[in-house]
Amino acid sequence: METPEEKLRQLEKKINELIEEGCMCASRKDAKLALEKAKEASKKERIYVRQREQSGLGDQPNLDLTFIVLLNLASQYTLNELYSEALNTYHVLMRNRLFQNAGRLKVNMGNVYVKLGYYSKAIKFYRMALDQVTNTHKRMRIKIMQNIGVLFVKMGKYNDAIASFEYIMGENPDFKTGLNLVLCYYALNDKEKMKRSFQKLVSIQLEVSREEDDDKHFSTLDGALREAISNDTLKIFESRKKHEAEWSILMASKLISPIIDDSLNLGFTWCVDVVKGSTFLELAHEMEINKAVLFLKQKEFSAAIETLKSFERKKDAKVASVAATNLAFLYLLQKDYPQANHYADVAVSADHYNPGALVNKGCCIYLQGDFHKSLEYFKEALVNEATCVEALYNLGLSLKKVGHYEDALECFSKLQAMLPNRPQVLYQLATACDLLKRKDQSLDWYMQLLNVVPTDPELLHQMGIIFDAREDKQQAFQYYYDSYRNYPSDPRVSTWLGAYFIEAEVYEKAVSYFERAAVMQPSEVKWQLMVASCHRRSGNYQKALAIYKGIHRKFPDNVECLKFIVRLCSDMRLQEVDRYAALLDKAEEARANREREIGPRGSGKARRENGGNEPTVNEDAGVISTSSQSVPYVDALRPKSERPRTSARNRSTANEDGFSDDDELSDLLP
Repeated sequence: METPEEKLRQLEKKINELIEEGCMCASRKDAKLALEKAKEASKKERIYVRQREQSGLGDQPNLDLTFIVLLNLASQYTLNELYSEALNTYHVLMRNRLFQNAGRLKVNMGNVYVKLGYYSKAIKFYRMALDQVTNTHKRMRIKIMQNIGVLFVKMGKYNDAIASFEYIMGENPDFKTGLNLVLCYYALNDKEKMKRSFQKLVSIQLEVSREEDDDKHFSTLDGALREAISNDTLKIFESRKKHEAEWSILMASKLISPIIDDSLNLGFTWCVDVVKGSTFLELAHEMEINKAVLFLKQKEFSAAIETLKSFERKKDAKVASVAATNLAFLYLLQKDYPQANHYADVAVSADHYNPGALVNKGCCIYLQGDFHKSLEYFKEALVNEATCVEALYNLGLSLKKVGHYEDALECFSKLQAMLPNRPQVLYQLATACDLLKRKDQSLDWYMQLLNVVPTDPELLHQMGIIFDAREDKQQAFQYYYDSYRNYPSDPRVSTWLGAYFIEAEVYEKAVSYFERAAVMQPSEVKWQLMVASCHRRSGNYQKALAIYKGIHRKFPDNVECLKFIVRLCSDMRLQEVDRYAALLDKAEEARANREREIGPRGSGKARRENGGNEPTVNEDAGVISTSSQSVPYVDALRPKSERPRTSARNRSTANEDGFSDDDELSDLLP
């Protein structure tokens, strides 16, 4: 039979096991189960206390067990965002004077108030905790001061925050605090103190081993041991520390450089000089790259190019590759393809494992029309960096160009998993399915794309085409109408809507769409003929005749227009009928003579040159034939500038992968 002491020991062991299980659940992000374990441990702890009292051991309470149970319970309440219960539990611990050092728990209570957004209360508890932490626990005092400083920043009290950060930088400086100090002076626009705090940040000693020393040390070790310690916990910790230091310095330099001097260039030059005089000499080149990027953001392209070109003389291959990659990217955007190709070659030669350089080189070859060769560069970029989305996207485009639609679909499907609901990716998925004759899947992707960009007029037009091909006129009309509402200047959409209402014999509504098309293309006679036709069909003969006469004044050789004028004048018994009939005979005779003289091929050109374009208009069916040639539109303000031709390749497929008629670069991601 077990004695009371043995029962208590077993119960205590069970409580400790529950606490450990709860902590393990919390580490696995299972907060709900962790809280259940903590509550169960609390219940058993109360049973444990009662049993000790019943056994006559109440004068020897197990304070450590009670403390750890309540602390664990409060922590799990906080993890489950039950902040009121957590605060109540912490207050229970604070009121029990038997618990030594319970005052430090005010830090935890301060953390809870931070999550509740009560920053003033949080600062109060942090300061109370600071008073109870002795100077022997220097690291803990520094962390509390950091929390106080950050909360002052959140409250906009930058001077109070500066006091906390300056104290830390004087006692035990670190890079995060140094960056926060720079941010505070930046918020107060104090240029001199920004410079001083940046110098303090750069002067912090990293206290990690240098790569040169590691290489020398590793060279003396055998292969297995070298591999074991090259990626151990200490090495990972040192890498994180170094990354934090470099990130803080680069971020601070990008922040203060534009404002600490008269110009961005002078500000960056000062920062680079400061860094060159420190132990972070290798960061100077990266800061120069950042300077070029800032020039780009400010649209100072010549300054950016000049800065990047300065790296051509650098001996560091990695830095030279980064600079050449950026230059290739710039020249691609400027459509200076020979220069882009040159710097892409430089970048690849300097660092063949640079995925950005390989992507830019692939883009240059793609634009030259060599799609098979561009595939090799995009694939190599993915080998070097499997998550390079630009390479994966461009690979899909190249595969489409060479007819490997299934592989292209696989590329875009991977991109959809990596970057869900990106419009460009959804569109490429839809077109790839369309090329594979998977109409239902294509429609599904188009519908998803429409949810992302519901007001894109070209997409709405495409949806209208799809449903029109399925003979769902009502749904097609809705998409065409939405496209027209978002962009009423597309003559394709206006034409379809006008033809739709003509088929429905609602001529009054059709008029507005053809009038819009006539405004956009005033030299195109067919729109004006359709406007007049709609008025004639709706019974408004006077207005129809007036429009036909206006068309005749602008296009005196248009036979179709004269035919309708003669017909209307005859029906309305106007005396003008003989004059217009004579003009019609002359126009028909002139057209016949031109056809005999020029021949069938030249007749169409002669009619266009004389402004006598004659679209095929089926007056009975109300359908415009799209086979007629268009008269070129001449802008009244200035002629429409022609897009420069950067290569002589066949452009018949230039619009296959995009909504607009821009060149291939609009699809690529350099």
